[in-house]
Amino acid sequence: MITKEKKAGAIKQLARSKDDVGSPEVQVSILTARIKELTEHTKQNKHDFMAKRGLMQMVGQRKKLLKYLEKTNFEAYKTTISALGLRK
Repeated sequence: MITKEKKAGAIKQLARSKDDVGSPEVQVSILTARIKELTEHTKQNKHDFMAKRGLMQMVGQRKKLLKYLEKTNFEAYKTTISALGLRK
């Protein structure tokens, strides 16, 4: 479970404005933070299959959001990828 501080940091990292919490860039940033945290959990708990399933769903959702962002705003897509350290 991601803490409020980590979520606020993820939002602040890529927010378009001060009140932005729903743009695709912010959603990808939050998902990335959750994925990193859940990845560490699954490394320690190899038989937690529900966590693995949730992890795969989050990865799929992030992939869809990045695909949408790439189609609609390529510059924002490039900055999001570079800021989060994702590869494409």
